[in-house]
Parts: sequence; structure tokens; C-alpha cells
Amino acid sequence: MRRPAGSALVLLLALAGCSNSPEDVRADYCSSVRDQQERLSGILAEERPDALLRALPVFRELSGQAPRDVADDWTLLIEALEGLDEALVEADVDPGDYDAGDPPASVTGAQQRSIAEAADALTRPEVVAAYDGVKQQAVDVCNTPLFR
Repeated sequence: MRRPAGSALVLLLALAGCSNSPEDVRADYCSSVRDQQERLSGILAEERPDALLRALPVFRELSGQAPRDVADDWTLLIEALEGLDEALVEADVDPGDYDAGDPPASVTGAQQRSIAEAADALTRPEVVAAYDGVKQQAVDVCNTPLFR
């Protein structure tokens, strides 16, 4: 069955309306940065050892809305945080209570190494640069810091 040309045009215009321009993506992202700033500030202000892991849901949300120019940085940061989170979950330890110098007896040597490797991954230069990049991009593009 053949569609009338007018129907094809309506469908094409509807599909075109579904994609956001880079400016719209950036505006939506910056709005989310502003909306999440207080929540993220509260999490990070507590200066708990698990602060970045507690911020992970906010980071995921922001990453999902990030413009292309910062999306890779978000991905790198989140993957590193998820690696640590997975290692801690695998060892069945609370990230806020885990002490690498005095781990619980239930944590095996292999689990300790896995946690240490995942924690070390967060300090790799490319991950630190990615974290700095998402923070700087929020200031430069959104005129709003991720957190205060």
C-alpha cells in the first residue's frame, strides 16, 4: 500500500522533531546540573570515604543527559566508580566502613586485591582528568559548578 506524499512529510517532520539540537541537549544538561547541584553538594560535603559512590546515581543521571563533548569523560568516571562499587558488593562490605588496612575477616585476599585495584583505578590520570573535565565543563558551559 502506498502512502500519500503528505503523510510521508508529516512522518518526516515528526521524526525530525524527536532529535534535539546540540544547543537543546546542552540546555537540558545544564538545567540538570543546576537541579542536582544541591543534592550533589550535600553528598560530597559530608566528606565520607564513600562520597563518590553515594554520588554515583546523580553522576549516572547527569551522564545520561551530557552533551557529546563531555560524554566520554562521564563514561570513564562512572565506569571507574562502578568498578569499585562492584568490588565492594562482591566482597559484601559497606563502602563507608571498609578499611583496607583492617578489612573484615570475611573479605578474602582476592577480594581485598580487587577492591584495591578498583580504588587505584579512580586515581589513574585519565580518570582524574575525566572528573576534572566534567567539573570544569559544568562551570565553563553551564556557568554552574557541579557542587559547591
